Amino acid sequence: MTTYVPIDSETSPLGAGASSTESVGESLEFDDSRHLLAHRWLVEEAYLLDHQDYDAWLDSIADDIHYYMPIRVTTALGAGYDTAKRMAHFDEDKYSLSRRVARFATEHAWTEDPPSRIRHHLSNVRTFATEHSHELIVESAVLLFRSRGDVREPSIISAGRRDLLRQQGESWLLARRHILVDESVLRTQNLAIFL
Repeated sequence: MTTYVPIDSETSPLGAGASSTESVGESLEFDDSRHLLAHRWLVEEAYLLDHQDYDAWLDSIADDIHYYMPIRVTTALGAGYDTAKRMAHFDEDKYSLSRRVARFATEHAWTEDPPSRIRHHLSNVRTFATEHSHELIVESAVLLFRSRGDVREPSIISAGRRDLLRQQGESWLLARRHILVDESVLRTQNLAIFL
């Protein structure tokens, strides 16, 4: 019996072409060079997101990215699902992510003017080998602190992530991100941010 139900890109219209690479074996040792590489990649990504350098962030994701955060639902133990079918906070490919980023530069991005003050806190990083030497599965926990303006209470989003990192030349790129939030109802004004 488990309360964890994995997210699957195949349940999403935009995820049909996403990589289906999965982990092989136990998590890597913390001193394994592949784990250290993946952990550093996540820290550097968090820096880009915290500083809202979204153009650089887009450069760090693969062309076939599937960025997916289904809506969480509360179900009975053993129901076999804990996310809403065909409903998501984020269900994005690279094009739709690039359109979100492009919107920030327009006068229509009123949800982020003035911009949020955000901080990504990373923990519980586990790295797994795959059948392909140029790909890694990386699990992490993220706590996002977000403050907007001077009068509203700040918001916090807690989530688990399961990422696929892929080596392309000398760089590693994010090729898939599945995000499982820890609340059914998000207590933030909007989702003009990235997890």
